[in-house]
Amino acid sequence: MAGPILSLRHYRHELIAHSHEHPQLVFGLHGRLDFEVQGHGAKVARQGVVVVPAGAHHTCGSDVGSECLVLDVPDEQWLHEQLGAHADASRRLLDQPGARGLDERQQQLVDWLAASPMDDPLIARQGAVLLLASLNPSASAVVTPSHRLPYAAFDAHIEQHAAYPLQVADLARIAGVSSTRLHARFSAECGMTPMDYIRQRRLLKARRLVTQTLLPMGEIAAQVGYSSQSAFSAAMLRAFGCSPLAMRRESGDN
Repeated sequence: MAGPILSLRHYRHELIAHSHEHPQLVFGLHGRLDFEVQGHGAKVARQGVVVVPAGAHHTCGSDVGSECLVLDVPDEQWLHEQLGAHADASRRLLDQPGARGLDERQQQLVDWLAASPMDDPLIARQGAVLLLASLNPSASAVVTPSHRLPYAAFDAHIEQHAAYPLQVADLARIAGVSSTRLHARFSAECGMTPMDYIRQRRLLKARRLVTQTLLPMGEIAAQVGYSSQSAFSAAMLRAFGCSPLAMRRESGDN
């Protein structure tokens, strides 16, 4: 991998779509970054991080502007040399695409590094090691899969009722927790609000209908809860970087 281990990056309206051979962690500092990696959508904001595994195709962009601290993990040998016994836990983390939340202690570390001279190789290397170690299950309160929210049940409910008004209370009832608790769990587990999750699932369904059927756009908009076709088109453009019509044309070309 060429380039620095740690860097500050600013994202704007331009959509970035690529992949690289090394794993990457993107930590939110200011603003909000819309991110999708291997079909996992997320919003990177303060106290959030997105994991991009090696070779994973990902897209990102920001309609409001975003500043992030980016950790580009050099290679497997570097991971072993720098983290020793913690390397296996970090490798498992780096193989799981998607977003997760940070606690106050982890965010303080991100803020400190963002304000540090990262062009100093020692600071960059030790900072990267500290960040990775802080994300290991033994060092932070990580939610285990058996205690995660019932996303499959959420997805089935949203899929079935996408055309109708959906509320956070609907998902809270499925999970058996309060709406307040659900907000906190969503923030910790996937770095977004429950309503963001509902919106994302609706738009993923819409993308499937746009690319895999010949349904009129107005009908697709209605099926995913948009009464206005223009609002639907704008939402698809923000989420995927192209309009529904352009998306359908592209899928036909392919």
